Amino acid sequence: MEPLRSTDPARIAGYRVLGRLGSGGMGVVLLGRSPGGALVAIKLIRAEYADDAGFRARFRREVAIARQVRNRWAVPVVDADTEAAAPWLATEFVPGPALSEAVGGGGPLPERGVRALGSMLAEALEAVHAAGLVHRDVKPGNVLLGLDGPRLIDFGIARALDDTVLTATDVIVGSPGFLSPEQAQGRRIGPASDVFSLGCVLVYAATGGRPFGSGPVEAMLFRTVHDTADLSALPPGLVPVVQACLSKDPGDRPAAADIRRAFAEDVSGGSWLPGPVTHLIAERSARMLALPDIDATSLDARSDGGPFDGPDTGAGTGGGGRDTTAVPVPVARRRFLAYVAGGATLAATGGTAAWLASSGDDKDPVGKGGGDDGKTTRPELRIGLQADLSGPSAALGRGQDRAARLAVAEHNARGDAPFTLRLTTIDDGGDEQRAVCLLYTS
Repeated sequence: MEPLRSTDPARIAGYRVLGRLGSGGMGVVLLGRSPGGALVAIKLIRAEYADDAGFRARFRREVAIARQVRNRWAVPVVDADTEAAAPWLATEFVPGPALSEAVGGGGPLPERGVRALGSMLAEALEAVHAAGLVHRDVKPGNVLLGLDGPRLIDFGIARALDDTVLTATDVIVGSPGFLSPEQAQGRRIGPASDVFSLGCVLVYAATGGRPFGSGPVEAMLFRTVHDTADLSALPPGLVPVVQACLSKDPGDRPAAADIRRAFAEDVSGGSWLPGPVTHLIAERSARMLALPDIDATSLDARSDGGPFDGPDTGAGTGGGGRDTTAVPVPVARRRFLAYVAGGATLAATGGTAAWLASSGDDKDPVGKGGGDDGKTTRPELRIGLQADLSGPSAALGRGQDRAARLAVAEHNARGDAPFTLRLTTIDDGGDEQRAVCLLYTS
């Protein structure tokens, strides 16, 4: 994420803007936080394009259709304003890296991971096509990786943006190396074009290269239209499905549902990503916790006797009581503390569980700031993580453990934190019965 520039807005509607995620000719993508604390990616369209009545009509139509796409592997549109001076739309934010970053920095995915990736992305495309959309830019940069699966981004919206500049014939829309022959020739496209692009993405995920090579754009486009895809480095088990996806004739390609079914057995069970990628995702997720909180509000320290009451300082009351000076308490933390005040159990992904409980006292857990030295003490909140650290899903569990430790360290390093966290991790070895027993005895 890049820092905001002086020309970037501080707020868009009710969203607080935190930083830049990217930019392009049509606008900029910003990271925002909703009033409830959720992170979103906001695509802000440049005002000069908004002056085009045709663009507004297409943008309005595509946003309405994109809202109908409901699939776990497709990032949905959660909010939009198509009538604003600078139109914008917000989608759920995924902290994981793009497939292009994961493969470019860490090498190709194992075959099972590629098969799982193919099945889940095909399911996302099923939903996109069922909503009457064609993605038109399925590429590694538009696939974000999460611990539980990938997320396809920019579906439907790419079409609305690109249509604005389609005023001439033979205009190519898409990313060379990942577009279909019909796209390369500027011909009419349909769902089969997305299937071709998916085949290119799977080759990249499995080999780190493009099926029609690299080099000048014109050369890549020519090879896409006329040459046979280079699948020599592709694992044999992937060749039949990928080869069918890369057929020159759109009518010879499988439907997205066919691809999903061909790879469906590789979706369930264990981590689908190699260890280095799961660690990268965990670190990115932990980093999000260091972002600015949602707007603070004032709260009397003893307004309701809740778990966020300040410690007894003996000051400001004249009689040894609590100081009733109003202090800012971020909304997100207030809700969090109110929720865990009596202890709670939270379900997490990957068969992992986390539990939290208040210490019930105001003692300084690290032996600092207490006593009669006049320093402010912080209450302790103990949190627990139960995960598979040594069993079949150990890579996922260790990634979650690392993310939790990073998050705790980030939190405890903050001087304005209203409490200190202490983490305990328990390994259940991936054994279901042991996991249940540990969960209810912790």
